[in-house]
Amino acid sequence: MTTEEKIFNAARIVFQKKGFAGARMQEIADEAGINKAMLHYCFKNKQLLFEAVFMKAFSQLAPQINAIFNSDESVFEKITRFTQSYISFVIENPYLPQFIIQEMNNNPEFVMSFLNHENRPNPNALITQIEREIAEGIIIPLHPKQLVMDIMSMTIFPFAAQMMVKGILQLSDEEFKKMMEERKTSIANQIINSIKR
Repeated sequence: MTTEEKIFNAARIVFQKKGFAGARMQEIADEAGINKAMLHYCFKNKQLLFEAVFMKAFSQLAPQINAIFNSDESVFEKITRFTQSYISFVIENPYLPQFIIQEMNNNPEFVMSFLNHENRPNPNALITQIEREIAEGIIIPLHPKQLVMDIMSMTIFPFAAQMMVKGILQLSDEEFKKMMEERKTSIANQIINSIKR
Protein backbone atom coordinates (compact mmCIF):
# COMPACT_ATOMS: atom_id res chain seq x y z
CA MET A 1 0.00 0.00 0.00
CA THR A 2 1.36 3.43 -0.94
CA THR A 3 1.66 6.28 1.55
CA GLU A 4 -1.19 8.08 -0.20
CA GLU A 5 -3.44 5.02 0.08
CA LYS A 6 -2.59 4.73 3.79
CA ILE A 7 -3.49 8.41 4.25
CA PHE A 8 -6.80 8.07 2.37
CA ASN A 9 -7.80 4.99 4.37
CA ALA A 10 -6.81 6.60 7.66
CA ALA A 11 -8.57 9.87 6.83
CA ARG A 12 -11.73 8.01 5.89
CA ILE A 13 -11.72 6.16 9.24
CA VAL A 14 -11.07 9.31 11.29
CA PHE A 15 -13.58 11.45 9.38
CA GLN A 16 -16.23 8.76 9.90
CA LYS A 17 -15.55 8.63 13.62
CA LYS A 18 -15.07 12.33 14.32
CA GLY A 19 -16.60 14.19 11.37
CA PHE A 20 -14.72 16.93 9.58
CA ALA A 21 -14.74 19.42 12.48
CA GLY A 22 -13.64 16.88 15.10
CA ALA A 23 -10.90 15.19 13.08
CA ARG A 24 -7.28 16.16 13.75
CA MET A 25 -4.33 15.78 11.40
CA GLN A 26 -2.33 14.08 14.17
CA GLU A 27 -5.05 11.41 14.54
CA ILE A 28 -4.99 10.80 10.80
CA ALA A 29 -1.19 10.51 10.80
CA ASP A 30 -1.34 8.08 13.74
CA GLU A 31 -4.02 5.98 12.02
CA ALA A 32 -1.94 5.90 8.82
CA GLY A 33 1.22 4.93 10.74
CA ILE A 34 3.17 7.95 9.49
CA ASN A 35 4.44 11.09 11.17
CA LYS A 36 2.55 14.36 10.97
CA ALA A 37 5.29 15.99 8.91
CA MET A 38 4.82 13.39 6.17
CA LEU A 39 1.06 13.95 6.24
CA HIS A 40 1.53 17.72 5.88
CA TYR A 41 4.01 17.11 3.07
CA CYS A 42 1.32 15.22 1.13
CA PHE A 43 -1.61 17.45 2.19
CA LYS A 44 -0.98 20.94 3.55
CA ASN A 45 -4.12 21.04 5.70
CA LYS A 46 -7.21 19.13 6.76
CA GLN A 47 -9.48 20.91 4.25
CA LEU A 48 -7.34 19.86 1.28
CA LEU A 49 -7.13 16.30 2.59
CA PHE A 50 -10.88 16.12 3.09
CA GLU A 51 -11.52 17.48 -0.40
CA ALA A 52 -9.17 14.85 -1.85
CA VAL A 53 -10.87 12.06 0.13
CA PHE A 54 -14.27 13.38 -0.90
CA MET A 55 -13.36 13.59 -4.60
CA LYS A 56 -12.01 10.04 -4.50
CA ALA A 57 -15.25 8.78 -2.97
CA PHE A 58 -17.33 10.89 -5.36
CA SER A 59 -15.41 9.51 -8.34
CA GLN A 60 -16.48 6.02 -7.21
CA LEU A 61 -20.15 6.95 -6.73
CA ALA A 62 -20.79 9.03 -9.85
CA PRO A 63 -20.01 6.27 -12.40
CA GLN A 64 -22.29 3.84 -10.49
CA ILE A 65 -25.16 6.34 -10.55
CA ASN A 66 -24.64 7.23 -14.23
CA ALA A 67 -24.54 3.54 -15.15
CA ILE A 68 -27.99 3.22 -13.55
CA PHE A 69 -29.37 6.39 -15.18
CA ASN A 70 -28.09 5.36 -18.64
CA SER A 71 -29.01 1.66 -18.50
CA ASP A 72 -31.76 0.00 -20.58
CA GLU A 73 -33.79 -0.84 -17.48
CA SER A 74 -37.27 0.51 -16.77
CA VAL A 75 -37.74 3.60 -14.60
CA PHE A 76 -39.02 1.37 -11.79
CA GLU A 77 -35.89 -0.81 -11.95
CA LYS A 78 -33.69 2.31 -11.98
CA ILE A 79 -35.40 3.72 -8.90
CA THR A 80 -34.78 0.45 -7.05
CA ARG A 81 -31.14 0.26 -8.11
CA PHE A 82 -30.51 3.94 -7.31
CA THR A 83 -31.82 3.71 -3.74
CA GLN A 84 -29.84 0.52 -3.12
CA SER A 85 -26.60 1.88 -4.60
CA TYR A 86 -26.76 5.31 -2.99
CA ILE A 87 -27.70 4.10 0.49
CA SER A 88 -25.04 1.36 0.39
CA PHE A 89 -22.46 3.95 -0.62
CA VAL A 90 -23.40 6.42 2.12
CA ILE A 91 -23.46 3.71 4.79
CA GLU A 92 -19.81 3.14 3.80
CA ASN A 93 -19.09 6.91 3.66
CA PRO A 94 -21.47 8.42 6.24
CA TYR A 95 -19.58 11.70 6.59
CA LEU A 96 -20.15 12.78 2.97
CA PRO A 97 -23.72 14.22 3.03
CA GLN A 98 -23.01 16.33 6.11
CA PHE A 99 -19.74 17.50 4.58
CA ILE A 100 -21.51 18.60 1.39
CA ILE A 101 -24.03 20.66 3.38
CA GLN A 102 -21.24 22.21 5.43
CA GLU A 103 -19.22 22.98 2.31
CA MET A 104 -22.21 24.48 0.47
CA ASN A 105 -22.13 27.18 3.14
CA ASN A 106 -18.39 27.45 3.76
CA ASN A 107 -16.83 26.57 0.42
CA PRO A 108 -19.45 26.83 -2.38
CA GLU A 109 -16.74 26.97 -5.08
CA PHE A 110 -15.57 23.47 -4.17
CA VAL A 111 -19.14 22.11 -4.19
CA MET A 112 -19.84 23.70 -7.59
CA SER A 113 -16.57 22.29 -8.95
CA PHE A 114 -17.72 18.71 -8.43
CA LEU A 115 -21.37 19.42 -9.34
CA ASN A 116 -20.18 20.89 -12.64
CA HIS A 117 -17.66 18.11 -13.27
CA GLU A 118 -18.30 16.25 -16.53
CA ASN A 119 -18.46 12.93 -14.64
CA ARG A 120 -21.04 14.10 -12.10
CA PRO A 121 -24.30 12.15 -11.79
CA ASN A 122 -26.35 13.28 -14.78
CA PRO A 123 -30.08 12.40 -14.69
CA ASN A 124 -30.93 13.69 -18.19
CA ALA A 125 -31.35 10.20 -19.67
CA LEU A 126 -33.59 9.23 -16.74
CA ILE A 127 -35.68 12.40 -17.11
CA THR A 128 -36.20 11.69 -20.83
CA GLN A 129 -37.17 8.11 -20.02
CA ILE A 130 -39.66 9.25 -17.37
CA GLU A 131 -41.30 11.53 -19.98
CA ARG A 132 -41.49 8.60 -22.40
CA GLU A 133 -42.97 6.21 -19.83
CA ILE A 134 -45.57 8.85 -18.90
CA ALA A 135 -46.52 9.13 -22.59
CA GLU A 136 -46.73 5.32 -22.80
CA GLY A 137 -49.09 5.21 -19.82
CA ILE A 138 -46.69 3.31 -17.55
CA ILE A 139 -46.28 6.20 -15.11
CA ILE A 140 -48.94 8.69 -14.00
CA PRO A 141 -48.55 12.27 -15.33
CA LEU A 142 -46.04 14.14 -13.17
CA HIS A 143 -43.12 16.52 -13.48
CA PRO A 144 -40.03 14.32 -14.16
CA LYS A 145 -37.68 16.59 -12.21
CA GLN A 146 -40.04 16.49 -9.21
CA LEU A 147 -39.80 12.69 -9.29
CA VAL A 148 -35.99 12.80 -9.44
CA MET A 149 -35.99 15.30 -6.56
CA ASP A 150 -38.28 13.02 -4.52
CA ILE A 151 -35.96 10.05 -5.07
CA MET A 152 -32.90 12.09 -4.09
CA SER A 153 -34.59 13.72 -1.08
CA MET A 154 -35.83 10.47 0.40
CA THR A 155 -32.45 8.79 0.08
CA ILE A 156 -30.20 11.72 1.05
CA PHE A 157 -32.11 13.51 3.85
CA PRO A 158 -31.81 10.92 6.66
CA PHE A 159 -28.02 10.92 6.25
CA ALA A 160 -27.71 14.69 5.87
CA ALA A 161 -29.83 15.28 8.99
CA GLN A 162 -28.71 12.16 10.83
CA MET A 163 -28.42 13.70 14.31
CA MET A 164 -31.88 15.27 14.06
CA VAL A 165 -33.44 12.05 12.72
CA LYS A 166 -31.84 9.97 15.49
CA GLY A 167 -32.92 12.50 18.13
CA ILE A 168 -36.54 12.84 17.03
CA LEU A 169 -37.04 9.10 16.49
CA GLN A 170 -34.87 8.14 19.51
CA LEU A 171 -32.69 5.80 17.44
CA SER A 172 -29.39 4.26 18.46
CA ASP A 173 -26.61 4.06 15.86
CA GLU A 174 -27.51 0.41 15.24
CA GLU A 175 -31.22 1.15 14.89
CA PHE A 176 -30.49 3.99 12.46
CA LYS A 177 -28.25 1.75 10.36
CA LYS A 178 -30.90 -0.99 10.32
CA MET A 179 -33.52 1.51 9.17
CA MET A 180 -31.23 2.75 6.41
CA GLU A 181 -30.77 -0.82 5.21
CA GLU A 182 -34.56 -1.20 5.14
CA ARG A 183 -34.88 2.05 3.16
CA LYS A 184 -32.94 0.51 0.28
CA THR A 185 -36.18 -1.19 -0.71
CA SER A 186 -38.88 0.72 1.20
CA ILE A 187 -38.16 4.03 -0.58
CA ALA A 188 -38.26 2.39 -4.00
CA ASN A 189 -41.47 0.52 -3.20
CA GLN A 190 -43.15 3.66 -1.86
CA ILE A 191 -42.21 5.79 -4.88
CA ILE A 192 -43.01 3.11 -7.46
CA ASN A 193 -46.42 2.39 -5.91
CA SER A 194 -47.25 6.11 -5.96
CA ILE A 195 -46.37 6.69 -9.64
CA LYS A 196 -47.37 3.53 -11.50
CA ARG A 197 -50.69 3.40 -13.31
